[in-house]
Amino acid sequence: MSGGQLGVLNALDVAKTQWYHFTAIVIAGMGFFTDAYDLFCISLVTKLLGRIYYTDISKPKPGVLPPNVQAAVTGVALCGTLAGQLFFGWLGDKMGRKKVYGITLMLMVVCSIASGLSFGDTPNSVIATLCFFRFWLGFGIGGDYPLSATIMSEYANKKTRGAFIAAVFAMQGFGILAGGIVALIVSSAYDHKYKLPSYEENKTGSIVHSLDYVWRIILMFGAVPAALTYYWRMKMPETARYTALVARNAKQAASDMSKVLQVELEAEEDKLQHIVENDNQRYGLFSKEFAKRHGLHLVGTAVTWFLLDIAFYSQNLFQKDIFTAIGWIPPSQQMNAIHEVYRIARAQTLIALCSTVPGYWFTVAFIDYMGRFAIQLMGFFFMTVFMFALAIPYNHWSKKDNRIGFVVMYSLTFFFSNFGPNATTFVVPAEIFPARLRSTCHGISAAAGKAGAIVGAFGFLYAAQSKDPSKTDPGYPTGIGVKNSLIMLGVINFFGMVFTLLVPESKGKSLEELSGENEEDGPEAIEIAGSARTVPV
Repeated sequence: MSGGQLGVLNALDVAKTQWYHFTAIVIAGMGFFTDAYDLFCISLVTKLLGRIYYTDISKPKPGVLPPNVQAAVTGVALCGTLAGQLFFGWLGDKMGRKKVYGITLMLMVVCSIASGLSFGDTPNSVIATLCFFRFWLGFGIGGDYPLSATIMSEYANKKTRGAFIAAVFAMQGFGILAGGIVALIVSSAYDHKYKLPSYEENKTGSIVHSLDYVWRIILMFGAVPAALTYYWRMKMPETARYTALVARNAKQAASDMSKVLQVELEAEEDKLQHIVENDNQRYGLFSKEFAKRHGLHLVGTAVTWFLLDIAFYSQNLFQKDIFTAIGWIPPSQQMNAIHEVYRIARAQTLIALCSTVPGYWFTVAFIDYMGRFAIQLMGFFFMTVFMFALAIPYNHWSKKDNRIGFVVMYSLTFFFSNFGPNATTFVVPAEIFPARLRSTCHGISAAAGKAGAIVGAFGFLYAAQSKDPSKTDPGYPTGIGVKNSLIMLGVINFFGMVFTLLVPESKGKSLEELSGENEEDGPEAIEIAGSARTVPV
């Protein structure tokens, strides 16, 4: 540790794990719970939207969303998230983490409710208003990424910082699980009330008007956990690192952290003055100095997140298509609208329970022992292996007797994305950049990830279509098939391994040590900040 470390920041670094750490995890984590719920619950209701608004009873199969509508409904929130990550990431460094934190939460609450109230007298107008509100919902969700990660990293001690940031992110797993459970409860309740025939038995009778409420209730429930944590978010003090190193108010930082840590802390205004007058406290994001110290780090964090999210979102948003392909969900005409929601939700809940949630918590348990680099490299490696193991003998897995094996392998790719790069790509950008650029750089990395999610979500929608024109979904051109899509995802994961080599190991070091903020000016400072390289490259 450099001799320039402020006492208040050192106190946070060496603090024992205390109650305030857990309250910070819950407050930030509930935002992530809501993020995941809101982003992934749409995949539970898209088939239902197709049935309600696009069914033509003269056809042998119930309606599905046309390709452009499906792409808009599933992708518009991701576009909003990308914009929100860049905007609120930048704003978090300009105005402070806490001020912006409340704005993002209120945006999420209002837009979750508004999504469920989407109005219109034609299918197109309902979908258009739904897309409008989901874009702004995504915008709020985007702000939660850089702010939650930055707040948690700046509050945590250096010994268990990785586990704390990963625990915030792990709440995503519970959000995905909650989406499935809410859909199961709502669809079961409607099934008990209406007892509808399948589409094959009675085309008009398989859908009733009040099913329109099902998707609305599922979408609106996302507002509940966010609204519950608003009060606590507003009570959190600004992080000491922002107050001291960016706002340059040593007195306020010491006062806030004295209350949080329940110890007496000195303001040290002279020492702060000395630190902030250094040249290494002045360079901006687009300077040569930043490129020299952190340029490769930013490329590493952004590209690995981009590659990971192509694979992660193409799997997650289109799980239901894969389940249908292997026979877990019967053909749509053999079910009524509500059974289809139930089957999709049940399959998604099982995957979340068996692989998604455990994967996140494995990361929490091991990240401060194994380190970020090892977990990320291992995760990408196993994702590559399992993708190829699914893809190459794909015809074997699609036979009825081998379907359980397919689901186990598929679950393992999810497990290793979460006990791997899905968690570490979130953790590392919150640790390695200077305080005045931390939220912005995390936002840039996360936005690169969402760009990957958009590629995955839209690209897979078309790519996974069958090569046989008679087997494609209505309105879609022929694609390269599920098998070739999985091979592509395996190659993408391999490149994720390669770019992981640019990402530094941040285990057990203080944030100022990693960013070189405390170092005196000179070549050795650049060396220290730029050399947090994991392997010789």
